[in-house]
Amino acid sequence: MKIGTVTGAVWSSRKASCLMGQTFLVVQTPEGDVVAADQVGAGTGDRVLLVTGTVASRFCMEAPVDAAVVAILDPEKK
Repeated sequence: MKIGTVTGAVWSSRKASCLMGQTFLVVQTPEGDVVAADQVGAGTGDRVLLVTGTVASRFCMEAPVDAAVVAILDPEKK
């Protein structure tokens, strides 16, 4: 799992049928930007939890994705 911040979205006019209805977000991580399938309704500026690899595709009904947003993190307490 990785923590990142949503910086934007990716839009497409055509996509594979297994990806219909799926929203894709650009998430900034310490390793660089990642495009992730959104499973929780995250938006720009949200800190999120990402899963990658096989786990990500399971969250997306076996769709061919490499990363999925699975949680929106609460603000840090000070």
